[in-house]
Amino acid sequence: MKVLFPVVLLCSGLIFSQKTVPPDYRKIPEILDNPEFLYPFIIPDKKYEYWSVLRNNPDPDKAIIYESQAPDFMTLNDPSPVKGFFQKCLGEDCFSYVLACENGRTLYFSDEQQLRNFIGFVDNLPEAVLISNTYGYIVDTGNILSSSYKIDEEHISLYLTKFTNSTSKESFLIIINRKTGKLEVKNISTY
Repeated sequence: MKVLFPVVLLCSGLIFSQKTVPPDYRKIPEILDNPEFLYPFIIPDKKYEYWSVLRNNPDPDKAIIYESQAPDFMTLNDPSPVKGFFQKCLGEDCFSYVLACENGRTLYFSDEQQLRNFIGFVDNLPEAVLISNTYGYIVDTGNILSSSYKIDEEHISLYLTKFTNSTSKESFLIIINRKTGKLEVKNISTY
């Protein structure tokens, strides 16, 4: 009996220490685990005549990831950027960037901070996931602790993951201030 009590206590501690998602959180739709599917949901803070998300590809038809309503005529005066956000490699098709047209002028948003500035106020879940992606946090649809969210007037809260090395991931609670886009991050667990 003396041995059984510590074993039961230890097992119950392991069972009840398992992290769970609060019941007011919902599952992030699986389609939102890919940044390329998030761009159409961006509602920029500023009004642009036109904007698009492109990848660095010399073929204009293959470069377009997403484009808003294009004007009838637009001239690009500047060369495309040499770096961008979500850089995966060196060479072709390795990064993305935003091209916008404001008052007939071409603007480029070509790094993670500039993408966050382009988004501005966090209007919706896809924007929140995209902003989190710029900090390295991703949706892992196979784990509820890495694919859940809750939205209120001031914040969007997300459970997302980040790779810590090639074999393990960590789950994080990320609370995004909708007005400023600033993150508050809390480590939940490693899996």
